[in-house]
Amino acid sequence: MSAESTPEPAIPGKDGNSGPRHRAGGRKKDRSPRSKALLITAWVAAGVVVLGGTGAGYVYFKLNGNIKSVDINQALGTDRPVKVDNGSENILVLGSDSRSGTNKKLGGGTDDGSARSDTAMVIHVYKGHKKASVVSIPRDTLIDRPECTDTKGVTHDAASGVMFNSAYTTGGAACAVKTVESISGLRMDHYLEVDFSGFEKLINELGGVQITTTKDIKDSQSHLNLKAGTHTLNGSQALGLVRTRHGVGDGSDLGRIQLQQAFIKALVNQVKHIGVLTSPTKLYALANTATEAVTTDSDLGSVNSLTSFANGLKGISSKNMNMVTMPVEYDPANPNRVIVEKSKAQLVWNALKNDQPIPAAATKGTATGEAKGVVTAG
Repeated sequence: MSAESTPEPAIPGKDGNSGPRHRAGGRKKDRSPRSKALLITAWVAAGVVVLGGTGAGYVYFKLNGNIKSVDINQALGTDRPVKVDNGSENILVLGSDSRSGTNKKLGGGTDDGSARSDTAMVIHVYKGHKKASVVSIPRDTLIDRPECTDTKGVTHDAASGVMFNSAYTTGGAACAVKTVESISGLRMDHYLEVDFSGFEKLINELGGVQITTTKDIKDSQSHLNLKAGTHTLNGSQALGLVRTRHGVGDGSDLGRIQLQQAFIKALVNQVKHIGVLTSPTKLYALANTATEAVTTDSDLGSVNSLTSFANGLKGISSKNMNMVTMPVEYDPANPNRVIVEKSKAQLVWNALKNDQPIPAAATKGTATGEAKGVVTAG
């Protein structure tokens, strides 16, 4: 997909698999082992850019030039859900598995010119911006993909019974947003996409992220080997954690989603402590890495806009984040795929549309991956 930079003038100021069969996401060849849930970098970017965005002159210009953006609104036009004017916001955060550039070295696989949205989360920020609900959409969910027009103006036909992550492969960010809006009936106010090549560096610059594991996790494919207990994960270990599925739960991608959600909470806790840092060099390094790691919708495509957006998220603590997976069940015809539990999923989307908490009944009895509680915020 294409992305345009949106630099602005500098502002005045001082310088300065051979194992057991896997379900719901298991497949013979994992095309994107390290891209899973790297969308969490977007949340880091939102928090860290506030710090870097306070700089002036060269710093502002450099950070502003880092940000890539795509014009989602122009591509999608007016055939979209109506924006609900109740003070809430919906943000689609996507992690793609492009094999290009430095991502190939990190994630492995072949650079075939394509990319897939292996991780997708709808973040609903409630009115007052003190609470949020996060809904993960499993990549292998079988859905009906709507007709969509990408940011180059090319229209792609609708398709039935295809995997959710095919939307991004087919038409990039615009088709991914269109598909999520079709599934949920919610209008996405913003879009954030993560380039995972900066993820490992960012975690290291944060000084690591502390998590606690309730049991040993050992996965040779993700190179992760953690004993039960509390750990401060460096960048490489964090990548291993968010990509592992073979060493936890039922070995499915749904279990991996549960690990990712726990890691996000730990990461949010970590980011909220950044404010105690006093080194301008450190803050700049964090902001530089974070802004290089994301692609946004055009409304967020500048330091000023991203800073304003980030300020709106600062009041949300991990304790006020409800994280669920879109209600699904294993496909009876193929245990490596899942299908939407439509009535329960509708409970989720209706709650968010009305800016209400997601009811417990919405996710009761649905497929989970059986990895809940294996990882908690340290």
